[in-house]
Amino acid sequence: MHTPRPHRGPPQRLRLPRRTARLRLTVLYGGAVFLACGTTVLAFTYLLYGLLEHAPHPVLLLHERGKVVPIAAPQPPEATIHVAGLGQVAMDRQQLLIVSGIALAVIAVAAAAIGWLIAGRVLRPLRTITAAARRISASSLNERLALQGPDDELKELADTLDSLFARLEASFGAQRRFAASASHELRTPLTRERTLLQVTLADPAATTATWQAVSQDLLASNAEQERLIEAMLTLASSEAGPGKPESVDLAAITSEALAAARPAISRLGLNVRADIQPAILDGDPLLVQQLAANLIDNAVRHNIPGGDVQVATGTSPAGAVLSVTSSGQVIPAAEVDRLFQPFQRLGPRPAHRDGGHGLGLSIIRAIATAHAAAITAQPRPGGGLAIDVTFPPTPATAPRVAPDLA
Repeated sequence: MHTPRPHRGPPQRLRLPRRTARLRLTVLYGGAVFLACGTTVLAFTYLLYGLLEHAPHPVLLLHERGKVVPIAAPQPPEATIHVAGLGQVAMDRQQLLIVSGIALAVIAVAAAAIGWLIAGRVLRPLRTITAAARRISASSLNERLALQGPDDELKELADTLDSLFARLEASFGAQRRFAASASHELRTPLTRERTLLQVTLADPAATTATWQAVSQDLLASNAEQERLIEAMLTLASSEAGPGKPESVDLAAITSEALAAARPAISRLGLNVRADIQPAILDGDPLLVQQLAANLIDNAVRHNIPGGDVQVATGTSPAGAVLSVTSSGQVIPAAEVDRLFQPFQRLGPRPAHRDGGHGLGLSIIRAIATAHAAAITAQPRPGGGLAIDVTFPPTPATAPRVAPDLA
């Protein structure tokens, strides 16, 4: 029985070695070594060849009765001609060429080997960096490369990666804390709503008025969740960065935000002093509006009855500035930075007692960061907080530097 031969596919093409950095460095270093050694061999060969070409040799002379005459002169029969010397010179030259070729071949192989070793030595820290970077993952961002060695480009790369891992670790930690806090903030009203419904359903004496009261509480809780979700969406959109920058008048936006806060200001009897001066910046109008509104809302919401609020806009050499200063509870200096974290509040107070969720200052910082703006917050000695947001100057408002005519 004839067994069919297995079909062979087309022959595989010869695959060239991968053009790794080590291979390229080997070619570079090997070429340099080969060039240096080859130049030396060629110079040595040229020197020996010149000596053989010009040096007096017995092959060029004849001896006749004790006299030395050129080989081209007419020779009597009794002259003794040393022809062996001529053959020896030709053999010496041929051997010199052969030895030189062999030496160049050996040098080429040695240069490739030396270049390979040197390239491996140079790239050893890079392999260490690559292995450590592959080992570090989201669950082990606390590890660092900590590369030892000379302060060269590879050390700079390792230090840069360590800084990147530190920022990633902080970012992952902030995201985990945000997710946990957001889950808690969303779970609390849901738990309260479920408990309210269960108690009302279990009450056999519940009347229409009772259910109407429960409905009002549920609507209020629903509005609270809606505000929380809007605040979280605002924070997410702020961290995503601004849209196409436009020329924004900070004074007009701040005036609108201050007018919108008038009802709350009147309810608390706050004393407002406004110094609104023109301030032009390049940014996202919607995000800048949210920043101004949150700054003023934070100053009003966390104030005390009969307190004061100071709002000012203007332009400084550093750029457009929005300043909001308010009275309120005494804030320790060590607690200021924590208040800019999501869902953080000052002191053990009931959640949402003031209608806030602890996201106002987080939104302010996210919008400022998205616009490359500098934000500073200083606690006031008598209570309250002073916050300044300085946006980078626009080309039209940037201070001009006089040219150096020297």
